[in-house]
Amino acid sequence: MRIPTIDMIRTGENITELRTERNISVHELQQVFGFATPQAIYKWQHGSSMPTIDNLVVLASVFEVTVDEIIVLK
Repeated sequence: MRIPTIDMIRTGENITELRTERNISVHELQQVFGFATPQAIYKWQHGSSMPTIDNLVVLASVFEVTVDEIIVLK
């Protein structure tokens, strides 16, 4: 059995695409999450880190998609 892994780069690209398709700025997402800086969002978009499960649930709600539609598997 092959165990799937998350493609962080493509998932980050997907987050960026979903955000821009919905005309949501990084600053607006920063406010939704209550982050002091937008760095975490930029890291997600660049694929250098992944949102936590609870943040993925929030992203899915904001983007009006399922968590599965955000994550890209290898």
